Amino acid sequence: MPEASGARSARLVMAFDFGQRRIGVACGDTLSATATPLAAVLAGPGGQQWAAIGALVRDWQPALAVVGLPYNVDGSESKQTTAARAFAGELEARYSLHVELIDERYSSLEAQQRLQQARETGVRKRRVGKADIDAAAACIILERWITENS
Repeated sequence: MPEASGARSARLVMAFDFGQRRIGVACGDTLSATATPLAAVLAGPGGQQWAAIGALVRDWQPALAVVGLPYNVDGSESKQTTAARAFAGELEARYSLHVELIDERYSSLEAQQRLQQARETGVRKRRVGKADIDAAAACIILERWITENS
């Protein structure tokens, strides 16, 4: 049955908060416009992250991926921005995924604040670790992408 005029189909989207030590991963869909943290994958020079990322891509089968670009406060690029672009290119090549890039400035700070607030109010029972922050930052990256593309 064809889509109604102007209607959008729901797409599953996977987001990545790229880092040198960990890569936060979140998943969400364009229909509900929500994101859920999945994991923080350990990154390393030997490429250990690709097996774990591949498993997540196979399990969730996203229609596309979003990678956060870590710009400097003034909007200029850094070595980390270049590394995130390289990661996005490798992600696209390895898994035949369309990858979009989005400014991720302050996503980790916002994630940390959200998680600490959840802990203070009793919504979250366990301590907030670095891996939790990375996965939550990936959620924020995905939420920003959904807002910009809805």
